[in-house]
Amino acid sequence: MADDSAVNEKIRPHVPHTARIWNYWLGGKDNYAADREVGDRVREIFPVVIELARADRLFLGRAVRYLAGEMGIHQFLDIGTGLPTQDNTHEVAQRIAPEARIVYVDNDPLVLVHARALLTSSPQGATDYIDADLHDPDTILRRAAVTLDFSQPVAIMLLGVMHFISDDDELQQIIDRLLAAVPSGSHIAVANTTTAVNGDATAEAVRVWNIDAQPKLKLRTPERIAEFFTGLELVEPGWVSCSRWRPEPRDDGSLPLEVDQWCGIVRKP
Repeated sequence: MADDSAVNEKIRPHVPHTARIWNYWLGGKDNYAADREVGDRVREIFPVVIELARADRLFLGRAVRYLAGEMGIHQFLDIGTGLPTQDNTHEVAQRIAPEARIVYVDNDPLVLVHARALLTSSPQGATDYIDADLHDPDTILRRAAVTLDFSQPVAIMLLGVMHFISDDDELQQIIDRLLAAVPSGSHIAVANTTTAVNGDATAEAVRVWNIDAQPKLKLRTPERIAEFFTGLELVEPGWVSCSRWRPEPRDDGSLPLEVDQWCGIVRKP
């Protein structure tokens, strides 16, 4: 990894960045005034963005518990990690399987700084962090192979990151490359922003986001998201709002409100 001084030079606090804005929405403190300004502008026109961010985070926990527990997968490649918070992938997985091995991938220098301090492993398992970009899956796979055994099933986490690849053909090639590297029984967990629930309100929030924030975000329909994974086995309950993927039961039996973060888990046969 690069030294702290080199990393710090790459952190541009005046340029709003997705990981830091997301951190702000989740109530974190690892963000700057420029991030909070964009975050507040989006929240003014789209107040439910806070629920969306929380639903996405809760889906991560449920997905990892399902993959590590029910499916017995103990290797995770988490691409688009974001800033560490509570119940990160390795914490959830290693509570179930202390021997679990997790590789995180992100391209934000601030995430790299915090990853060093916070993404620590259980003694029986392993955790690594790769400073890399989803646009370059070959580099991700080559470096992840230091920690992960690609002859055994791997869970690939693509939560809130696919919508930053604007070209559909490129995104399909990236997904295909990742799938080609893992064996049968591997899974991919996906979350991607849509307008399926709030329609024009979500579209306007994304328009405001894209004025200043980096990277830009591309909306896709649930149907288009599903098409990227044609031929794979879809885990129940299928492609749904993050808040509706195997949610924790409520006391009154009601379901949580849907949000415009669509998700699903698929299995490579």
